[in-house]
Amino acid sequence: MTTVAPVVPLPFGAAVAAVAAVAGSPPPLRPPPLPPPAARAQTRPPLLTTLLPAPPRPQLYRFLARRTDAKFNKIVLKRLFMSKVNRPPLAVSRLARYMGKKGDGKTAVVVGTVTDDPRLATNKGAELPKLSVCALRFTEGARARIEKCGGECITFDQLALRAPKGKDCVLLRGRKSAREATAHFGHRSTVTSVNTHCNVKPYVRNSGKHRNHEMARGRRGSRGFKV
Repeated sequence: MTTVAPVVPLPFGAAVAAVAAVAGSPPPLRPPPLPPPAARAQTRPPLLTTLLPAPPRPQLYRFLARRTDAKFNKIVLKRLFMSKVNRPPLAVSRLARYMGKKGDGKTAVVVGTVTDDPRLATNKGAELPKLSVCALRFTEGARARIEKCGGECITFDQLALRAPKGKDCVLLRGRKSAREATAHFGHRSTVTSVNTHCNVKPYVRNSGKHRNHEMARGRRGSRGFKV
């Protein structure tokens, strides 16, 4: 009884070369193999995220909101996940006005951007007091103005170490209606203003310099009605 040797499959490259040799044609060219992953990682350019300061990690305040009974941490965690429209910026002038009513020894917490206000340099009696501010981001002018007055700008990681339960912290945020786009939004109907388009800024082509656009019916009281 004859035994049949088992058929050993050839690798893909050897199989292609064998078929090409039987057919009498040269084997097809194959691209060179890629270098090992370690060699590729060495030639990769540095990531941009390694060059920028790390943003606050929501995991930190998720932990504090879960393990502490402070409502402050729950509010900060909720605002960290808000969109940019719901995190409006806050100017240093409004920040000084709010913190002036809270007394000394308080830390202002803004889950958003703190911006500079150049009017503080021209108005007499409107100098910025010494403030301790924690925010997601500071503009260059705002940071320089706060530090010039003896204040400090800290991150949320530093705030978590300093006040894990939000003691002596004042949560602030800017006005959501300060955007120019909100002037074009309608309002709810009331007794004194039934139409939702009353006193709403219209989208017009001109900015008041010419009278040849948007000055017909609906834009003047002498032309039916005025919005």
